[in-house]
Amino acid sequence: MVSFVANFNAMASNTVLLTNIRSLFQTRTDLKTPVKGKDLSVLPSINNAFLLIKDGQIEDFGSMSSLPSLNVPIIDCTGQSVLPAWCDSHTHIVYDGSREAEFVDKIHGLSYEDIAKRGGGILNSAARLRTATEDELFDQASARLKEVIGYGTGALEIKSGYGLSKDSELKMLRVIRRLKQSTDCLIKSTFLAAHAVPLEYKGRQAEYVSHIINDMLPEVAGEGLADYMDVFCDRGFFTTEDTDRLLEAGWKYGLKPKIHANELDFSGGIQTGVKHSAISVDHLECVGEDEINALLNSTTIPTLLPSTAFFLKLEYAPARKMIDAGLPVAIATDYNPGSSPSGRMSFVISLSCIYMKMLPEEAINAATINGACAMEVQDTYGMIAKGYEGSIIITKNIPSLAYLPYSFGSDLVDKVILKGKLQ
Repeated sequence: MVSFVANFNAMASNTVLLTNIRSLFQTRTDLKTPVKGKDLSVLPSINNAFLLIKDGQIEDFGSMSSLPSLNVPIIDCTGQSVLPAWCDSHTHIVYDGSREAEFVDKIHGLSYEDIAKRGGGILNSAARLRTATEDELFDQASARLKEVIGYGTGALEIKSGYGLSKDSELKMLRVIRRLKQSTDCLIKSTFLAAHAVPLEYKGRQAEYVSHIINDMLPEVAGEGLADYMDVFCDRGFFTTEDTDRLLEAGWKYGLKPKIHANELDFSGGIQTGVKHSAISVDHLECVGEDEINALLNSTTIPTLLPSTAFFLKLEYAPARKMIDAGLPVAIATDYNPGSSPSGRMSFVISLSCIYMKMLPEEAINAATINGACAMEVQDTYGMIAKGYEGSIIITKNIPSLAYLPYSFGSDLVDKVILKGKLQ
């Protein structure tokens, strides 16, 4: 497969034509906002289609009956379907090692919060990361990045947050910058020093918040290391008052908010995110009428992370209620070592359908165009449209769209093309 990819990319130069596509999904012409409410169940498609990618971008697409005469390299997709690559808007793939010992602790009955109080969880990863070199972190994260690209991901947000000190947070963000420069996958970077309170600041949480604002933020912004600012606003982590201080400071440095909220309780995090015009509020296992109403009157995108609820055995976010109320919904993997050690977006789509009662079309919209909106790349990612990046998934031979979430244990990705290049 490696030699085929290398040979194809060399042969294809700057153009590739996909023909005889069984179904070409997410074909749109002009959509710059997230898909909301009942519109989430609509997924435009063309049967028996072609797709032309030139210079890394989508040049043309349509029915095979309208295919122009072209002398270019061809991929025959007979029996296969094509979708835009997944847009995974919430991950933590820069970390050292793994935390399977805590997985066993959970089997023995300890909760996520119990483990955190014992110095595990985020603090465990922070301790390991502080001793890891930048090269070691880059090598591990590169392997994870290659893995998720193989699953069909073409755009990815990566958060810091396992450093919890200035030097370690900067180290993480520099690794993310190196990842951006090393891949055809689009990457957005998020500064998340407010992921947990480090042990050296135990009992002095307000001082740690000040440390982030006064000592970390200026260097992060000065090096241009982050696109966004994040805070874990939830029970046992950072309060709404902490979050106010941090997000206001982030805005002063040009870092837009994207926050963790309402994973463990009705924390006020959603309302705080809306108040600060957050691009997205993520997790949202705890959502009621007040939270839905706050989101309805905002441009903030609710991003759900069902594999975290699956792994931690939490209640799932009320996606059906949110969609029926008219909200947009995005879904993401939360790929991290403690609460969601998987970056397979197709499994997240399956969980969304099985446990959150989303239709396959709704889940695909949430994983493509709405995920792109949650990273502010909806002008170039998340759908099949002329001028968009040629970042797509070619499925194996599948009978229908619903087969993707239905066959949750199967690898149904045949090929991934990012910016016109076979991966």
